[in-house]
Amino acid sequence: MKHGIVVGLQVRMSVILRSIEGSEIEVECVVDTGFEGFLTLPPTVVADLGLSYLASIRANLADNSHVLTNVHQVTLIWNSIEREIPVLAMGRRPLIGTALLEDYHLSIDFCEGGTVLVDEIF
Repeated sequence: MKHGIVVGLQVRMSVILRSIEGSEIEVECVVDTGFEGFLTLPPTVVADLGLSYLASIRANLADNSHVLTNVHQVTLIWNSIEREIPVLAMGRRPLIGTALLEDYHLSIDFCEGGTVLVDEIF
């Protein structure tokens, strides 16, 4: 089970990412249920982690515009399990998308300081 908190009407959760060298960092992310991918990270964080480049894609944004962005691969520690996932290098704030939440139950007490729980669906 993963935990988070509601801050200023944003659902926030931290994730653990592993750099190419093997060091682990904790990154606070906003859960974005409108984002169908796994994860976005600011390009500076991608560079700091030295993530492997996979490809460039045209990403469709919420306003239906498109931007060219790079896709990298990151090792994520999710519920004590290592997962290799694609990460989009874009934006200023890290986002967790619905692909990362697939097969999980998301529960939110939507008030300031509210509890956020992500648990496996059995």
